[in-house]
Amino acid sequence: MRRLTALTTLVLAACATPAAKEPEPAMTKAEEAPKEAAKVEAPANPFFAGEWKTPYGAPPFDRITDDHYAPAFDEGMKQHVAEMAKIANNEEEATFANTIEAMERTGDFLERVENVFFNLAGSTSNDAIVKLRGEYAPKLSKHYDAIYLNDDLWQRVNALYQKRASLGLQPQQAKLLEEYYKGFVRSGARLDPERKQRLADINAELAGHYSKFVDHVRLETEKYALVVDDKKDLEGLPDAVVAAGAAEAKAREMEGKWAFTTTRSSITPFLQYAKNRQLREQIYKAYVTRGAHGDDLDNQKLILAITKLRAERAKLLGFESHAHYNIDKNMAKTPKSARMLLERLWKGAIAKAKVERKLLQAEMKKDLGKKAKLMPWDWQYYAEKVRKKKFDLSQDELKPYFQVDMVRQGAFDTASRLFGITFEEVTDGVPRYHPEVKAFDVKDKDGTHVGLLYVDYHPRKGKRGGAWMNVFRAQSNLDGKVRPVVVNVGNFPAPAGDKPALLGWDEVETLFHEFGHALHGLLSNVKYESLAGTRVKRDYVEFPSQLLENWALERSVVEKYARHYETNEPIPAELVEKLLAANNWNQGFAMTELVGAALLDLEWHTLNLDQTSKVTDVLAFDKKAKKRIGFIEEIEPRYHSTYFQHIFAGDGYSAGYYVYLWAQVLEADAFKAFQDKKDAFDPDLAAKLRTHIFAAGGSDDEMVLYKKFRGREPNVKALLEKRDLKN
Repeated sequence: MRRLTALTTLVLAACATPAAKEPEPAMTKAEEAPKEAAKVEAPANPFFAGEWKTPYGAPPFDRITDDHYAPAFDEGMKQHVAEMAKIANNEEEATFANTIEAMERTGDFLERVENVFFNLAGSTSNDAIVKLRGEYAPKLSKHYDAIYLNDDLWQRVNALYQKRASLGLQPQQAKLLEEYYKGFVRSGARLDPERKQRLADINAELAGHYSKFVDHVRLETEKYALVVDDKKDLEGLPDAVVAAGAAEAKAREMEGKWAFTTTRSSITPFLQYAKNRQLREQIYKAYVTRGAHGDDLDNQKLILAITKLRAERAKLLGFESHAHYNIDKNMAKTPKSARMLLERLWKGAIAKAKVERKLLQAEMKKDLGKKAKLMPWDWQYYAEKVRKKKFDLSQDELKPYFQVDMVRQGAFDTASRLFGITFEEVTDGVPRYHPEVKAFDVKDKDGTHVGLLYVDYHPRKGKRGGAWMNVFRAQSNLDGKVRPVVVNVGNFPAPAGDKPALLGWDEVETLFHEFGHALHGLLSNVKYESLAGTRVKRDYVEFPSQLLENWALERSVVEKYARHYETNEPIPAELVEKLLAANNWNQGFAMTELVGAALLDLEWHTLNLDQTSKVTDVLAFDKKAKKRIGFIEEIEPRYHSTYFQHIFAGDGYSAGYYVYLWAQVLEADAFKAFQDKKDAFDPDLAAKLRTHIFAAGGSDDEMVLYKKFRGREPNVKALLEKRDLKN
């Protein structure tokens, strides 16, 4: 059962769905499930058609309708229960083959449904999808709990684990057994029946809360627009941003006006360039108060319920807090270790931010007089002005060279040079779930098929914010070679008027980042799907993606993909020099908001059950937490709690936002190996990188894999030097 170690995504790629419901009744009914399933006849439903005969095994999006999901979910759960019951009721002594490998072979039908549904729920949602997700999140939670908490299954897994040293297992088999054992233990297999039931109820309730949280954020983001009807208020905005605003207004049936939203692709350039300070303040406050208006989209009650339920679950399972529970399975192991890293980075970040503040404040006073006071909605505007003066460089100057398709090709070329793989766009016969989506056949150097990659880059109604990678089918070699089907999703600016989609530098890095996740899934070469690709420890999963960002600014890379969209002229060498020189500008701000958000996450999740019961006001909690952390007035955390989807829309990144910083230590240290070779494409290092990092997935302990690549454990010094953080 592959979902035991990588449960269904509800919101964020790689965020695991919690499980719920007592096991005994469901497993007892399992023996009857095949008969019930036989009554279901739905030949028109593509999920009932068995293995898809589409090119590359891609989902037949063109034949799947919203009405297909409910019967497919129901049938998938029935089949899965029957498959697991057969293993649980096996009278033969437990072996690795008849228990662990047998569980790996279960759940194919349900997995196909989940992978399609939850991917499209993030990228092409609608009212029907929202309703289905609200209905099936708790059902799936109960379904998986019925497996995790089944005593017969647990006894078989536990028996194998206790004698693991004598089983003669290969390293990958030993890792898989360990993951199953930990999965059962962490899901309450050792609890008495009464506490199992309570745990199941908690998980089901949480699943419903997570679904509501993400829907609230998406709906409020879609609802809001800053509407400008006076062209004078557009002063300072680049033509492409103005054109995008006009297109958004037209889409909202306000032709002749300009509309700007709280999506990153809209609000970021507005805050960077809009001269009208009042409008910057207005849109900024709309962004940071999402989910906090006391209306039907308010998330405050959900947050209080989520944190209390998580703390109760942790206590049931013998952990001091949810942070202790969730970090226990990561490389950091304890909240103390995570906090130690964050506090070390915070010291350098806040010191650098204060230096930046002084420069920005001085620039602001030149504009508005001596009494002018820098505020959060001013930071990006004056950071951009100072960047222009200090480095003779502006984001607006760079954007014409960063056309989205060219940047994507630059990422592809990087992978080709590192790993020998190629990317060929395929259009005929390959199903796509939206006209904007593109598909690419990824091939190895010998021409063999590696996997299928979808890219879906632009915002639209029904798509949640942010950028992510996920899979429609994961890689495995258990019963023949199953090649992955992977998707990269973003919210990059769409083409506007006669201009193509142009990216700012942060968006260039984001594209490379998500492509790094995609490579982690595409290049995976392990036997067991539970250990494939990005199914690794949470504070390791961001390492390969953040590592790939480093190649975005390698001279030989950027000079090839950065071409002016009108003239096709390559980016001037002097502009590359300026970009390199300015690369660490505003890093105090960037690291402060990132580290601060991670510390806010720990503030919530290191509370024990008694402490969560005393928290009654989310906004007051955030305010006190920011003061304890040491924020300066001019910088806020990257996310406020009421729209912090990483930590409140699923369990995956909860008490785990620190993982981005933990992974930055790994990536800075890893890229330094290439720098020391003075060759960003050193063939020996690239081969090691593919074998021990991108292809290995979670097939061994993550630190062991890192040391196989690097020859030693990582050192935080490389990150401090890279970010120019005095510490």
